[in-house]
Amino acid sequence: MKNELPHDLVRTLLAVVDEGTFDAAATVLHVTPSAVSQRVKALEQRTGRVLLTRTRPVRATESGQVVVRYARQLARLEDDARSALGMDQAAHADAPTWLAIAVNADSLATWFVPALAVLARDARIYLDLRREDEAHTTALLREGEVMAAVTSSPDPVAGCSVRPLGAMRYLPSAAPAFAARWLDGDPAAWIPRAPVVCFDRRDDLQDAFARELTHGRPAGPLRHYVPSSEGFADAVTAGLGWGLVPEGQARAGLADGRLVELLPGRTVEVPLFWQQWRLDSPALSAVAEIVADVARTALAVPRPSTR
Repeated sequence: MKNELPHDLVRTLLAVVDEGTFDAAATVLHVTPSAVSQRVKALEQRTGRVLLTRTRPVRATESGQVVVRYARQLARLEDDARSALGMDQAAHADAPTWLAIAVNADSLATWFVPALAVLARDARIYLDLRREDEAHTTALLREGEVMAAVTSSPDPVAGCSVRPLGAMRYLPSAAPAFAARWLDGDPAAWIPRAPVVCFDRRDDLQDAFARELTHGRPAGPLRHYVPSSEGFADAVTAGLGWGLVPEGQARAGLADGRLVELLPGRTVEVPLFWQQWRLDSPALSAVAEIVADVARTALAVPRPSTR
């Protein structure tokens, strides 16, 4: 039927996206590049959409991402079904299960690793972690690149479920010498001129905090970009600028005097959510429960703003 999506065509599209070229996909699928091209064209004719941009590497279009996501879900369900049926059990009793998950850098550097430690007890489940800003992890879900994500968005991606995890709490902090030099008096006066540390050019956390204190003005133009959670905390501790440091990373510095809070008692909270494909997958469900259990004790309970 015209509206069907034959599995061999869907798998071929996924192979092209994962391998980056038609030739590479042909090698993986043990067919000719011409056969790969014909299958992709046939799938595009069935869907009535262009599914790939013929670049190097090829990329899925928005419509193609829908098919890629379906292909990954299909592969996950097939693996789970084969495991449940005991197919090829003798040869694959210890076959690993791979799950691609997007995690923001601050979670990975603080509370997410204990979740991995719990997961290590099950030698059959392995994770392919993609580090991405919490505001952008849903894009990887939407594109079919990952099966689950730690995200700041409570709005579910199509075909995904959402559950709250808690909140990452950040403390506006600086080194004592830096604070004495730059951060005296009204924040509305020092924020526009004081150097600030940002994770990368997409990091809006410091700017959002600054806008709250300056009636809409972002943090100053003197910026250090440090795209590592540990490096970010180290940069603030070293006195490069002020920044919002995850509470778990700031505690030691505050305790031994290497850091000071800019506005004692004032924190910034970023609610985090777990989004995952709506699949009856034992492996995915097991990881979701482990992550939720660790987050329950490691993350803060969201509380009203202290403004």
